[in-house]
Amino acid sequence: MPYATFETELRVRPDDIDMFQHVHNSKYFDYVLAARYDQMERCYGMAMEKFMERGFGWVVRTAHVDYKRALTMGDYFIVQTGIETINDKGCRVAFTLTNKATKKICCDGYFDYVMIDMATGRGAKVPDDVIAHYQV
Repeated sequence: MPYATFETELRVRPDDIDMFQHVHNSKYFDYVLAARYDQMERCYGMAMEKFMERGFGWVVRTAHVDYKRALTMGDYFIVQTGIETINDKGCRVAFTLTNKATKKICCDGYFDYVMIDMATGRGAKVPDDVIAHYQV
């Protein structure tokens, strides 16, 4: 089943830059997480706070990124994300970061998320209504 993809525009900030004068590799993870946080509320209509109210949280089990070209100070870029798969164990979210000016991909990859019970910190079954809600 195909799932929708959504976009968030961000800009490289001075504190994102490393000693080589480009964005530090760890910041790309932050960019994807910031975009997902935005998109959960704005695009899916189910903000992270809604999960927390139900006693659930999403945690990263696996993160994979393929770096292609660097972002530098002041660059505007688009973070496109979309669910590849979702089931009662969790979901895989694919992402692409594209430099807005050059239209070239800076990196792509995926995150595997699992749902946890916030009270215990243990894995939890993703509720059927959540699976259905995210199949947009």
